[in-house]
Amino acid sequence: MGSYKDVYENWKRDPEGFWAEAAKEIDWFKPATRILEEKNGLSRWYVGAETNSCWNALDRHVKAGNGDRTALVYDSAMLGRVKKFTYADLLDKVATFAGVLKSHGVEKGDRVLIYMPMVPQAAVAMLACARLGAIHSVVFGGFAAKELAARIDDARPKLIVSASCGLEPGRVVSYKPLVDKAIEMSAHKVNTTIVFQREMEEASLVEGRDFDWKDEMDKASASGNKPACVSVAATDPLYVLYTSGTTGKPKGVVRDNGGHMVALKWSMKNVYDIDPGDVFWAASDVGWVVGHSYIVYAPLFQGCTTILFEGKPVGTPDAGTFWRVIAEHGVKALFTAPTAFRAIRKEDPKAELLGNYDLSKFEVLYLAGERADPDTIQWAEKALSGRPVIDHWWQTESGWPMVANPMGIERLPVKYGSPSVPMPGYDIHVVDEAGKQVGPNTTGAIVVKLPLPPGCLPTLWENEAGFRESYLAEFPGYYKTADAGYLDEDGYLYVMSRTDDIINVAGHRLSTGGMEEVLAEHPDVAECAVIGIADAMKGQVPVGFLVLNAGVDRAVSEIEAEAVQMIRDRIGPVAAFKKAMVVKRLPKTRSGKVLRGTMRKIADGAEWATPATIDDPAILDEIASTLADAGLVKG
Repeated sequence: MGSYKDVYENWKRDPEGFWAEAAKEIDWFKPATRILEEKNGLSRWYVGAETNSCWNALDRHVKAGNGDRTALVYDSAMLGRVKKFTYADLLDKVATFAGVLKSHGVEKGDRVLIYMPMVPQAAVAMLACARLGAIHSVVFGGFAAKELAARIDDARPKLIVSASCGLEPGRVVSYKPLVDKAIEMSAHKVNTTIVFQREMEEASLVEGRDFDWKDEMDKASASGNKPACVSVAATDPLYVLYTSGTTGKPKGVVRDNGGHMVALKWSMKNVYDIDPGDVFWAASDVGWVVGHSYIVYAPLFQGCTTILFEGKPVGTPDAGTFWRVIAEHGVKALFTAPTAFRAIRKEDPKAELLGNYDLSKFEVLYLAGERADPDTIQWAEKALSGRPVIDHWWQTESGWPMVANPMGIERLPVKYGSPSVPMPGYDIHVVDEAGKQVGPNTTGAIVVKLPLPPGCLPTLWENEAGFRESYLAEFPGYYKTADAGYLDEDGYLYVMSRTDDIINVAGHRLSTGGMEEVLAEHPDVAECAVIGIADAMKGQVPVGFLVLNAGVDRAVSEIEAEAVQMIRDRIGPVAAFKKAMVVKRLPKTRSGKVLRGTMRKIADGAEWATPATIDDPAILDEIASTLADAGLVKG
């Protein structure tokens, strides 16, 4: 691991020097007076520097003569529509919308809430905020009014940008009534909303409060109202992105301008091996951190072509959609969630649809967002004729990969089940409940030694006490990831589950992720989940849920018995794994994370609420019914 090892050791030897060198890739209006300032466990990077994220994403590429390069490809599988924007096109639209925002009184430091579907206007709105030094807070389109109201009250935006509707397979989701209801419910009153009207549903606008996107853009364009980039401090917030809090109050993860740019620009080449002009596709949503980091910002900082895809991996129209997008746009690298590939595999187990497309420009598949089980990775490798399939690990809070196989530095050997090794900036340790470091191959809590590198959250929005309590208090001197796993003797990390998903079976601490890894190897299983449910005798016992591949016609009882035997053979009787159940589907968030915690509450007879991020609430009723039929619901 010579080359990776050299880079990592170089960072460890001189962290500030390393990130000062990386910062040379960014255009600064004023240089930093200090690279790193640490105070009571909090870190601020590039103190004294001034810059602008929109300048680095758009203006500088146009200024360098690359205005004709394609910046963004909008591919809507929902509408069968493709639209391309050059860097010059995108800059013009962003500057014009910045003029719209400015005409409505938006200034540096103001918050703008963006509640949009996967359309180019969402990226335009984000970059226009960055241009003015305003702080955007994107809320995933389709979130319930109550959740939207909670975010309005926390961020207190001056203005909301929304659309008339979003699209899901087979239905139109009305956004405007949700926005109206949220404004009605929130204590903080928003007086201005800009609405992008889509042709499949026109929203009614409130006189004096709601403004039509197109009308506003036309006015700004006609008057030449296209503001230049505002100089902001590197330590000023670029955005606030809400993630679920354990208390029910959403946590506003803050991302600064300077460190964010440096880290993302560094990652595009060193982690993803992407050069200016390459086509990069992150199949996510702008409402999630992956969409912020790797649909909108990082590819544009690097001068790439980024794909903004409106559709699903299956059903728009079939399980070949991803192959079509890769072939049609010459995608070099795709980054998506393992869930997407489990869905593709379930519908097309032999990857027969791939044969319809020319993937000659496609080089590598990256997976993140949920644990990538070895079986899914091996299936994808085979389908892609041996191209590398690379798992990597990061969080909303980190904003960019913490652990990866750094394809732009050195392609390391793949160890199935591991996202590979820590990236520069991340000194990763595994500790027990007392905070004491454990040895290789011993499961514990995964923590990161402070200070956190550029790009990571410096704090929570107007909630420093909450930041300290959530991330710093439990293991002093370390950032708590709330993930559990182990490091092997080669320094490869294995992320097995959330800390909450380590179950205690008769005094034995066992990982549900390890059990899922075994179950995923069953040839009839498309995807699975394991939860620990309360047991009077053993404390907790594991229960498995299995979703089968399309076309499986064997007896369900046989498959369930085989699954139980696999755990018994591979993990042993200590797991006390006696129950596996075939279900039609698993409850997931819209970003593809399985809602294991909610499933566990249902089984334990505890109070539970339908999570705001859920894709289809009806699935929870199906799970409750399956558990009840099996006599597994407590209370």
